[in-house]
Order: sequence, then C-alpha cells, then structure tokens
Amino acid sequence: MEKAVTMPDVKVYSTKQCQYCRLLKAFLDKKGIKYQNIDVGEDIEAAKEMVELSGQYAVPVTVIDGEVIVGYDVRRLNELFGDTGEKGEIDIIILGGGPAGLTAAAYAARKLLRCMIITEDIGGQALESWAIENYMGFRIISGSDLMQKFEEQVRNEDIEIEIDRAESIEESNGKFVITTVSGQKFEGKSVIIATGVKPRWLGIKDEEKYIGHGISICSTCDGPLFRDKIVTIVGGGNYAVTTAIEMSKLATHVNLIVRSKIRADEVYTSQYEGLENVSTYKNYTVSALEGDNMLKAVTIKERDTGEESKLETDGLFLAIGHDANTGFLEGFVDLNENGEIITDNNGRTSHNGVFAAGDVTDTKSKQVIIASGEGAKAALSAYSFLVNK
Repeated sequence: MEKAVTMPDVKVYSTKQCQYCRLLKAFLDKKGIKYQNIDVGEDIEAAKEMVELSGQYAVPVTVIDGEVIVGYDVRRLNELFGDTGEKGEIDIIILGGGPAGLTAAAYAARKLLRCMIITEDIGGQALESWAIENYMGFRIISGSDLMQKFEEQVRNEDIEIEIDRAESIEESNGKFVITTVSGQKFEGKSVIIATGVKPRWLGIKDEEKYIGHGISICSTCDGPLFRDKIVTIVGGGNYAVTTAIEMSKLATHVNLIVRSKIRADEVYTSQYEGLENVSTYKNYTVSALEGDNMLKAVTIKERDTGEESKLETDGLFLAIGHDANTGFLEGFVDLNENGEIITDNNGRTSHNGVFAAGDVTDTKSKQVIIASGEGAKAALSAYSFLVNK
C-alpha cells in the first residue's frame, strides 16, 4: 500500500503591491504547493502576528511547517521544493525579468527560439514605481500593474522562467554556462543580460542590522506596514518624492531628507508641496541610526554646519539611487566607469554572442519604454547571431 504524501502547511504574509510576494506565490503555484495567503496591508492584527513571528517589518514572510522564511529566499525555497539538476541547451538565456528582459523574451519567442528567463523578480525596478506616466497606451499606470501586463504576455508564450539569480557566467566549447545562486546550471547558445540595477545604501553603522527592522528599499512592498506611523524617506528624485506623496496617505507624518535639493519632476513636486503632514530637510544626510530590535530614530546632519538633529521614526525608506547589477560580469564583458555594460546600437557587448539591454547598460536615459525597446533590439540581434552562427 502506497504511503500518502503529506502536503506542507504553508502560510504567506504579503501585501498587494509587493512584487516579491507575487513571485513567491507564483513559485508555490508552479510547484503545486497549497498555501494560505494573508494580506497584512489590510489586516492590522495579521501584520502584528507577522512581526512577532519574523521580528521584521517587511514582506513577504512565509511559514512552512513552522519554519519562518523572511523575504523571497530563492535558495531556501529551491532547497525545500526545487530541482537543482542541470538543464538542457537553450537558444537564448535572458538574465533579468524587468521591462528589457521580458520584452526580449517575447520577441525571442516570436522567432520560435527556445528561451529562458532567469530572474529574482518579474518586473525589476519598475515595480517600485507608484506611477508611470506616458508609457504608450496608458496615461498613467502603476509600475506593478504595468509589469503584471508584461508578465501575462510572457507567460502566454512558450518561455521558461526560473526564479533565481545568476552568480557566474562562462563560455565553454562555444556555449554559455550560467550558474545560479541556488546551484543550478543552464547552458545556452547566446545570452541577453538585462539584470538592471541594485539600490544604493547609506553606508553607515548598523544599517544592515535594521534592514527589515525599520529600513526598507521598497515602499510599494512594505509601505502598508507603516500605516499610522512616522516614516522618513532619504532622497530627492522622482522615486523619493512619489514615495513621500504616497506614504503621506498612510503615515501620521513623513520626513524627507534631501542631500542637496529636490530634483523631481514638477508634476510630482507640485503635489508634494501641498502636503500638510510632511517635513523637508534640505542639505542634510543621515549620520546615525538608533533603536533596539527595531529602528526608533535617525540622526541627521546639516552638511555645511555639521549640526546634528534627531528625528523619531518607525520606518526609513531609502531612495538614493541605483548601481548597475554587473558584479558577476567583471572581466567577461567591457564595463564603463559606472559599472554599466558597454553596448553598440544593436545591443551587442564586447563578448561575441552576449547582448545587453535596459538599465544595466550605458544607455543614458533610464526609462521603462526605452528599456523595452532595447530588449526587443537585443533579441533581434541575438536571433541574427544564431541564424548566422
């Protein structure tokens, strides 16, 4: 008599706008794992329960048979449910699942190429945008909603999606071998790099200690957890200002710390200037963090005088820019002084058979619509490379 298979008891604490929550649930769905989804953005008591379990103000949090997993931990999920065996050959391996990578995949599929996307998230940096304006076809749309439409189109094609992250790339016997952080290996005839950018950090004492314990880099994910609390945002660009606007609707008070001056577009600054529960500190930096298990306050320093002030805060959202996600590529393709991949007008890199698109490249303008166009161009260049190989 066969022994019945026991399904794990799985709870997922999430918010509606969290891209990592959506990816986590997509991973579980793909593996056929049933789970209870708990929206902590709407359920305050559930949010308290989540914080007690994880000790963090961050989503997602997953409880699997009593084991608490904080964040979208690809390595641990693959250990529990995944397959780490080697895979067969693929025509195009696309690294990254943002606008550039998803568009490249759609164009590759139209050319009937076997295509795989390896990505930690689906949507990339665009998911962090509260509002994207003037993307053709939409007067205004949230980054999350737009990327969901991209994802739906890609999932309707015969495209493999591996939720993982490339750790290394090498060429062997005319093929490209990608090794991921979970230990998987994938072999392809060509590669499109669309790994986007990673957020910058403050670089001050105890910063790492408070990540998930008050510090967040994703306001669309974690913002709802700070309802009726005091939050502080660091940055002066579009993302910082739109975060301040949206958080002013949830938090009791918002502090905006700007290193020099606000550089956001007028359409956002005009909205920001009318807010009543926001304080702006121009020409200031964050110099210290205070708290116990959770962040309780930040010290800010006036850049000219050196005068310091303490601000009580429950949350600190960082919006101070990004750096190209190319750490695993040094020596493999040519990079510029900013660590961005140097490409020609057709998305070709210095390494034959390797192409790049989106914010990870040296293209000056970093916009969703430009990244999408570059993704299409890179896919067509890869197709040309393959048919002429």
